[in-house]
Amino acid sequence: MLTVGVDVGGTSVRAGVVDGDGAVLDTARAATPSGEEALEEAIGAAVAELTARHRVAAVGLAVAGFVASDRRTVRFAPHLAWRQAPVADRISERVGLPVVLEHDANAAALAEHRFGAARGAMIAALGAIGTGSGGALLLDGRPFRGAHGVAPELGHLRLVPDGRPCPCGKNGCWERYCSGTALSTTAVELLARHPGLSTVLAREALGDSRAVTGRRVAGAARDGDPLAQRAMADLARWLGDGLALVADVYDPEVVVIGGGVSESAPLFLDDARERYAAVVTGAGHRPLARIRTAQLGDDAGIVGVATLAREVAGHTARNGRSS
Repeated sequence: MLTVGVDVGGTSVRAGVVDGDGAVLDTARAATPSGEEALEEAIGAAVAELTARHRVAAVGLAVAGFVASDRRTVRFAPHLAWRQAPVADRISERVGLPVVLEHDANAAALAEHRFGAARGAMIAALGAIGTGSGGALLLDGRPFRGAHGVAPELGHLRLVPDGRPCPCGKNGCWERYCSGTALSTTAVELLARHPGLSTVLAREALGDSRAVTGRRVAGAARDGDPLAQRAMADLARWLGDGLALVADVYDPEVVVIGGGVSESAPLFLDDARERYAAVVTGAGHRPLARIRTAQLGDDAGIVGVATLAREVAGHTARNGRSS
């Protein structure tokens, strides 16, 4: 049974045909429009492009936002137009197939559990470190969504009282210190205090500090830039502190680190592991979670939500036969 997974992000809509082994067989992509109608048209067009070439049983949408517990409605998505929108029913009507929704981090965690770095773990957490930070928790191999479908918002745990302002409305959230955006912010702050530490980043920041992106800082750190390496060390510290909080609450067997920043894991992950092991409650007297990098990369959301769609389609088919 083939299914389509669609990763609906703030900048692009990426769709893929996925088989039962988690392999992405074909893809389609479009820019993310700003309005609801245009967004749903773009999703429908991407799915139609793929279903014209493949026989597909169901569609899953991985959404960066709050998905209701019935996985039919998007309650809120900060970078998308949907607000309390019955997205699954609307897209199903467009494409003529069953549609299910899932939070994008949950979808990625499901894929890593089924096919990747968290395979076989009964209790696992995923930290998605990209422009911002998201998270997911699997209990007995199933996503934990909370009472209303919006858990767990790990990126908005408050690590620093009165810290950096966050678009969510709070201050000091984990993602303000552990994300691609945070890496950029830290580097710019360090440049203001220590301009002589990095001639490369200082030169780039002269025209516009926005040129000092997280990706650029990571590249400079790989090239041995002292200031960029200090910014990476700061990210590692906050990653370790946040993982310790997650472990205090959930005690996972494995934590998978994904997202765009994870591509630079050799620059920070060992230090983050050490920090986590040092500050977790009961340090030295408890088993520690295994901390691994994600194996499925950018395809994790597509694979995870397509896998969920396959399960829903199979359940529907079985119920139809039994009736």
